[in-house]
Amino acid sequence: MAAIDRRGPAGSDASLASPDSSASAELVPRGVLPLTSPPSPMVRIPEGEILMGSEESEVLEALADCTREPYGHRCTATLFANELPRHRVQLSSYWIDRFEVRVRDYERCVQVGRCGPRPVSEGTRRFDLPDYPVSRVTWNDARDYCAFRGARLLTEAEFERAARGLAGRRYPWGELWNSWAGNHGRFGWDVTDASDGFAELAPVGSFAAGATPEGIYDLGGNVAEWTADRYAPSYEPEPLRDPQGPGASASNLRVVRGGSYVHARFRLRGAARAFAEPGERRSTLGFRCARSAQRGPAAEPRG
Repeated sequence: MAAIDRRGPAGSDASLASPDSSASAELVPRGVLPLTSPPSPMVRIPEGEILMGSEESEVLEALADCTREPYGHRCTATLFANELPRHRVQLSSYWIDRFEVRVRDYERCVQVGRCGPRPVSEGTRRFDLPDYPVSRVTWNDARDYCAFRGARLLTEAEFERAARGLAGRRYPWGELWNSWAGNHGRFGWDVTDASDGFAELAPVGSFAAGATPEGIYDLGGNVAEWTADRYAPSYEPEPLRDPQGPGASASNLRVVRGGSYVHARFRLRGAARAFAEPGERRSTLGFRCARSAQRGPAAEPRG
């Protein structure tokens, strides 16, 4: 129902006019102001089974996409071998951040002494606007921030489930490439691509077209994201439940997922894998947090 303006002429209050006043109040309908709630900060992913990784046919499709890039002559199938073999994974229910962790949120953690400060220079200040995804954080920084919130880093399997859904879609938003659905780059001498509206970082949640059906943003592009798992160059073929990645003896490298503003379309696929040393800091690398869901009513965690 439209709001009613009960003021008389010249802004007088109609409720103060006498019943026989010659100045009658006018009823002026105003525009309707919709009342909407802000989106919840976390999204619950239900328990379920996924097929994690890629089939050989999907690797060939990714290779074809790679060869269309300016440096396409450098593309080989070995770039995607770490997505093999495809295997069954059963995941318990969990909560995932709807958005990548913002600069302003991480800096609050620094201010209270629970997170380490990030190195800053004149060349990096442009990446530190409050609503940008926080970047130049190490794996330990990301872990500490999530612990500050009573949360944890996503496992690699949880990231893939959120990005691909139960059906194993190609991109977080669907099967087909959409250059306006994610903050991406290119595989070439110039790795940036401003055709999506941003040459470098974008405020979190800028790409509504790239949200998953559950409403999770930026799982493909903007900043790539740390996961909890150590990296191995291939998957184990047997079915797994709630995998945590290889043991400490395998590698000190950590899995990075999602692609960033310098990565081409084939790196924004839900199955694409990368890695980094846990102490690395990059303007292309950030994170989001997760929480294991409690059995029973789906009460949303705070923060």
